[in-house]
Amino acid sequence: MRKIFIIGIVASGKTTLAKQLSQTLHIPWHELDCVVYHQTPEGRVKRTAAEQLEVIEEIDSSEAWIFEGVDRDSYQCLFEMADTIIFVDPPLWKRRVRIVKRFVKQKLGIEACHYQPDLKMLYMMYVWTRDFERGRASFEDKLQGYSSKLVRLSNHNDLQKLLKQ
Repeated sequence: MRKIFIIGIVASGKTTLAKQLSQTLHIPWHELDCVVYHQTPEGRVKRTAAEQLEVIEEIDSSEAWIFEGVDRDSYQCLFEMADTIIFVDPPLWKRRVRIVKRFVKQKLGIEACHYQPDLKMLYMMYVWTRDFERGRASFEDKLQGYSSKLVRLSNHNDLQKLLKQ
């Protein structure tokens, strides 16, 4: 595992896993939200799909990387570039609880984020979760094409097995 693409929906545990794998494997990790949106003096600005691809290709030129994020059209190339794809897929109820916990931690300043943690964002996280579940079948179909390099994690025990490999 030298080029790892971690994918999942909101509050699935992608960032936590990426941090753990980065420390364990000594591979730099990159949040895809920071590829899509970059910070400027004026605030967060969304890059075009071409600009996102440029950033990804620059990072890909390095020996190893970990990218983590949700499934977006603008970085489908990562499915091909990665030698390992990890789909983080805990139960829906767990993701819903994590969304609320994250929101509270962000509002209290315990957890940092790159966006404004307001009620609109909280609502959108639930919308994205609902939309993912409605489109799950097509996402699962896409994953079938990468089954030889796909790892599916649904609980903490799966994570521990992966880290011991």
